[in-house]
Amino acid sequence: MSHSKPYLPEKTCVNCQRLFTWRKKWLRDWQQVKFCSQRCRRSNKRSQHD
Repeated sequence: MSHSKPYLPEKTCVNCQRLFTWRKKWLRDWQQVKFCSQRCRRSNKRSQHD
């Protein structure tokens, strides 16, 4: 049985504009997190170079 966690903070991904929620792995640097995934991070770097 799982439970929802409605109290977790959310952000919008800079690249794809999707909402993503806080994860434990981002505990120390949540303020610096801008992307929802590694894929968005990589595609953003590619689009800046073009």
